Order: sequence, then C-alpha cells, then structure tokens
Amino acid sequence: MRREPVVAGMFYPAEPERCEAELARLLDSARRAVPEDRYSAGLVPHAGWTFSGPTAAKTFAALAASGTPDSLVILGAVHVWGVTRAALFPSGSWVTPLGPVQVDQTLAERIRAEAGGLIVDNPRAHTEEHSIEVQLPFVRYLFPQAAIVPLMVPPSEDAAAVGEAVARAVRLRGGTVHILGSSDLTHYGPRYGFAPRGIGPGALAWARENDRRLLEEVVQMRAGAALERALEDRSACGGGAIAALVAAAGSLGAAKGVILEQTTSHDVHPMGAPSDFVGYAAVVF
Repeated sequence: MRREPVVAGMFYPAEPERCEAELARLLDSARRAVPEDRYSAGLVPHAGWTFSGPTAAKTFAALAASGTPDSLVILGAVHVWGVTRAALFPSGSWVTPLGPVQVDQTLAERIRAEAGGLIVDNPRAHTEEHSIEVQLPFVRYLFPQAAIVPLMVPPSEDAAAVGEAVARAVRLRGGTVHILGSSDLTHYGPRYGFAPRGIGPGALAWARENDRRLLEEVVQMRAGAALERALEDRSACGGGAIAALVAAAGSLGAAKGVILEQTTSHDVHPMGAPSDFVGYAAVVF
C-alpha cells in the first residue's frame, strides 16, 4: 500500500527544496527553545505549517535531541466520517516531498494483537485524513531511516486502552520508539460554530484558558480526564489521540509532561481583532 499526500502544497510545501528549507528554518528556531532532557513522546498540532509549524517543530526538536528512533507511532486525530474504532495503516509506505516513509509492519501487527478488537486494519480511513500526514516531512527530514505506525484514534472511551496497548507492543518490540499524538486545541469563532464569549480579546483569553485546562490534565498524565475535558469543553479535535498518547507515555514510565509552547493561530498571525482562531500546543514526555 502506498499512501499519497493530500494536503501537500496546502498545509506544507509540496516541492522538495521548499519543504526542506522550511523544515530547516522551523527546526533551527525551535532548537533554541528545547530544554536539556530526554523525551520519547510528544503532542504536536497538525494545522498548516504557516500557523502551527513553529509549535510542532519544538516537539520534534526535543525528540530529535533525545536520540534517533527506529520507529515512530503516530496517533492521529479523526476528521473523517465513519471511524468508530482506532484505524491502523498496517503496511506499505507514505509519500512525502522528501521521499517515502515506510510503515513498520512488525510493530503494527504487535500493536493490533495487543489491542485485541480495539484496533482494526483500515488503511482506507487514512486516505483523506491530514493529522498524520503533516507530521511526516518532519519525520523524514529528522529521521530518514525511521519507520512509522500510523494509527487514527477516535475520541471514544477506548482511547486510553489503545494507548496502553501501544505501550505494551513498544516494550515487546524493543529498540527505540517515539510516540506522537497529533491534535489541535480549541477551534474558536463563528467559522467553527463555537463562540461562547463572542469575539475580541476576551474571547481569545477565554479560549487560551479552555486550552490550559486540557493541558493541565495532559501534563499530569490523566488520560481519561483529558479525553473528558476535550469532549466537554470542545478543547481538542483529537481528544482520542491525546488520551492514547498520555496513556502510552505513562505506561512507558513518564511521570509528567512538559509544555514547550501553548499558542493560537491568532498569536502566530494576528489578523485584526481575535475572531476565528485555533489553539496549538507542544508537549513532551
């Protein structure tokens, strides 16, 4: 199976030279903000790089400073219809402007086996989903020999159990495996049908606090509470991916998360008074 890009040229550059140059610029800036510690898991946003790229780069820079992985499990948000169980892309490759990224079929099979019926092979679900795709140029640029396991996780009550199954499979596999959770935070404004505080500076402050409450559950490693907060407060489009990430990181020994950045698309590119904007965060474990 070969998964072709669907948002190259929109969310990130499709031309190899431009893509590589943009990655170099984002990561060069991000490396100056990376704390001196070792991390093996992280939360990344998945909007267009113009808005979320600097934040995502901080998570990737922290992971890259901690060593080169053999594989990365990427837990994606679900924006497409009909995905009620965690959907695995079990084999093959994903195409990026910088070259293909291979799927770690052995690890994918172990994850599916550990999860029982919680995870199904469903490569078709990944065809139009962007939450994993926008991470792959970073992966290819930083870790050109690494493989991936793409796994979309819906915001269901099974999300944390999916993360725990990922952790068990990672332990059985051995080697070095990084785990990424892909989610943006509060989608605020009339455009998104969610503006409980109207528009303007007060709305921006409210949305930041809405995101902060979710991130507190994340850094305290409360996977179930993070999922509940994401659903109740509408503070993440990838609540399932976040819960699975927190559960996996905790099962592999992480005691607490570290927030490298919390921001919004308005902070990155303000366009008049705050009206329609999205929250982003970089968190590492």
